[in-house]
Amino acid sequence: MTSTPAFNRRLLFVFHTLGLSCIGGAIFLQILVFADILQNGYFTAVEQNPAILGFEVVLTGFAVIYFIYIYQRLMRSVK
Repeated sequence: MTSTPAFNRRLLFVFHTLGLSCIGGAIFLQILVFADILQNGYFTAVEQNPAILGFEVVLTGFAVIYFIYIYQRLMRSVK
Protein backbone atom coordinates (compact mmCIF):
# COMPACT_ATOMS: atom_id res chain seq x y z
CA MET A 1 0.00 0.00 0.00
CA THR A 2 1.50 3.31 -1.07
CA SER A 3 0.55 6.70 0.28
CA THR A 4 -0.14 9.67 -1.94
CA PRO A 5 1.89 12.89 -1.83
CA ALA A 6 -1.20 14.79 -0.67
CA PHE A 7 -1.61 12.42 2.29
CA ASN A 8 2.08 12.78 3.14
CA ARG A 9 1.77 16.59 3.11
CA ARG A 10 -1.26 16.44 5.39
CA LEU A 11 0.50 14.07 7.77
CA LEU A 12 3.57 16.33 7.84
CA PHE A 13 1.32 19.35 8.41
CA VAL A 14 -0.38 17.63 11.37
CA PHE A 15 3.02 16.57 12.74
CA HIS A 16 4.39 20.14 12.59
CA THR A 17 1.19 21.66 13.94
CA LEU A 18 1.15 19.37 16.96
CA GLY A 19 4.88 19.78 17.55
CA LEU A 20 4.86 23.56 17.36
CA SER A 21 1.80 23.82 19.59
CA CYS A 22 3.47 21.56 22.20
CA ILE A 23 6.56 23.75 22.18
CA GLY A 24 4.43 26.92 22.27
CA GLY A 25 2.41 25.53 25.18
CA ALA A 26 5.61 24.71 27.05
CA ILE A 27 6.88 28.27 26.59
CA PHE A 28 3.54 29.68 27.76
CA LEU A 29 3.57 27.45 30.85
CA GLN A 30 7.10 28.54 31.69
CA ILE A 31 6.00 32.17 31.52
CA LEU A 32 3.13 31.40 33.91
CA VAL A 33 5.44 29.55 36.31
CA PHE A 34 8.03 32.32 36.35
CA ALA A 35 5.32 34.95 36.85
CA ASP A 36 4.00 32.95 39.83
CA ILE A 37 7.52 32.63 41.24
CA LEU A 38 8.05 36.37 40.89
CA GLN A 39 4.76 37.11 42.68
CA ASN A 40 4.87 34.48 45.44
CA GLY A 41 8.50 33.47 45.61
CA TYR A 42 7.66 29.81 44.92
CA PHE A 43 5.60 27.58 42.65
CA THR A 44 3.61 24.50 43.63
CA ALA A 45 1.71 22.31 41.19
CA VAL A 46 0.14 18.94 41.91
CA GLU A 47 -1.90 16.97 39.38
CA GLN A 48 -4.43 14.59 40.95
CA ASN A 49 -5.91 13.03 37.80
CA PRO A 50 -3.69 10.19 36.48
CA ALA A 51 -5.21 10.40 32.97
CA ILE A 52 -4.28 14.07 32.64
CA LEU A 53 -0.84 13.44 34.11
CA GLY A 54 -0.24 10.61 31.65
CA PHE A 55 -1.39 12.74 28.73
CA GLU A 56 0.94 15.55 29.83
CA VAL A 57 3.84 13.11 29.98
CA VAL A 58 3.05 11.84 26.46
CA LEU A 59 2.82 15.39 25.10
CA THR A 60 6.09 16.30 26.79
CA GLY A 61 7.77 13.27 25.22
CA PHE A 62 6.40 14.22 21.82
CA ALA A 63 7.62 17.81 22.26
CA VAL A 64 11.13 16.58 23.08
CA ILE A 65 11.18 14.31 20.03
CA TYR A 66 9.85 17.12 17.83
CA PHE A 67 12.41 19.58 19.21
CA ILE A 68 15.26 17.16 18.44
CA TYR A 69 13.84 16.58 14.93
CA ILE A 70 13.63 20.32 14.20
CA TYR A 71 17.05 20.98 15.71
CA GLN A 72 18.70 18.31 13.55
CA ARG A 73 16.85 19.50 10.47
CA LEU A 74 18.00 23.09 11.02
CA MET A 75 21.58 22.02 11.74
CA ARG A 76 21.69 20.05 8.49
CA SER A 77 20.40 23.04 6.52
CA VAL A 78 23.15 25.31 7.89
CA LYS A 79 26.03 23.18 6.53
